[in-house]
Amino acid sequence: MLLPAVTLTLAIVPLQSPGTRVNPSAATIADFVKRVEVYVDLHKKAEDTLPKLPKEANPQQLDQHERGLAVLIQAARKGAKQGDLFTDEMKHMVRRLLKPVFAGTEGAHVRAEILDNENKSKVVLTPNGRYPDEIPVSTVPPQVLASLPKLPEELEYRFVRQNLILFDPHAHIIPDWVPQAFK
Repeated sequence: MLLPAVTLTLAIVPLQSPGTRVNPSAATIADFVKRVEVYVDLHKKAEDTLPKLPKEANPQQLDQHERGLAVLIQAARKGAKQGDLFTDEMKHMVRRLLKPVFAGTEGAHVRAEILDNENKSKVVLTPNGRYPDEIPVSTVPPQVLASLPKLPEELEYRFVRQNLILFDPHAHIIPDWVPQAFK
């Protein structure tokens, strides 16, 4: 009969004592996730103010909705700057996480796949800037996705040249990016 009491006591003991150091990688990822959550909350609040799209929306209605959402997000993040979501620590971590993906012969193939699909048009990255309509959105190899923190449906990882971008497909904007995510 003592066993349940001991188990309960052990279950409420903190896993760390005060002053214990936190894994810096876990803290960096937790901070990134929190920043993404703040963006997603803003995205959802902005989207809730727009008229709902019909179930069978045509391309013009989709584009109008997308542009309307972009305007609202851009206004709410008027002072946005590169690094608001991908802090310096997170940029370094992304490069570190992706380094093995792009290493060796297999990595060269992954790199080539990303760069081969790249449109040669110049995309200027600006915080909350619209992803150019005339340039197809890149695909991201599964090895890359498996190496990075999972994103909510409001955001996706994509590449523009060697830059890893956060892409908001509902607003067709780029909230932030990691310059030179791979070499």
